[in-house]
Amino acid sequence: MMKYDFKGITCEQLSFKLNRVRLEPNQRLDIKPQFSRQVRKSNENPKLMFVNLKVAVLTSEAEPKPFDIEVSIVGIYELAEAPNPQQERDFVIEATAMLYPYLRSMVTNLTAQAYIQPLNLPVINGPIFPEDRDTYAFSVGGDN
Repeated sequence: MMKYDFKGITCEQLSFKLNRVRLEPNQRLDIKPQFSRQVRKSNENPKLMFVNLKVAVLTSEAEPKPFDIEVSIVGIYELAEAPNPQQERDFVIEATAMLYPYLRSMVTNLTAQAYIQPLNLPVINGPIFPEDRDTYAFSVGGDN
């Protein structure tokens, strides 16, 4: 695994909006948080990387939600050396796993501070994003 320094976290977006959604007494609410990630490198320093992790719960006519939430955080990392593509992929997966508990905590705190039942995102062991799973771990040689 690559060596890197974790420089810190910044919050890019933190928003909560209450929606007037009427629920039937026995209606089950499906929150379905949507996760996204962006990775950026510094033009001035190729070893400096920014991993943006975002979660959104947004209402729609098809799927009304009692609230809209958007939380976006950025982890700042300085790598010991410029990575090759495989090292970069491994680093991004590790950085994502490192940031997720912070994102999870922010969502719980945001909903609690809005005086609604706190939303606890699931604890995730392993990769959050499908593309991070090692689907081709056992591929057989050949011209790919």
